[in-house]
Amino acid sequence: MESHEHPDIRERIRAHGARQLVIARMSAPADWEGELRRALASERAATMRPWGSKDAWLFVQSFAIFFTATMMFLM
Repeated sequence: MESHEHPDIRERIRAHGARQLVIARMSAPADWEGELRRALASERAATMRPWGSKDAWLFVQSFAIFFTATMMFLM
């Protein structure tokens, strides 16, 4: 194939990107910044509760096992 026979798809890609942008703007809420702030605040509040996360609960369980094993060893 010669260079003039290659299809030029750059314009099609630009048009597709423009359509995707319009679709994204139409489906976004009017107050998207406020929506994002509320979602981040609720996620942050959920992670600030120490006993709500699985990592903290795993730490408590492993500490209880370690403490029990230590007491059994000392007895």
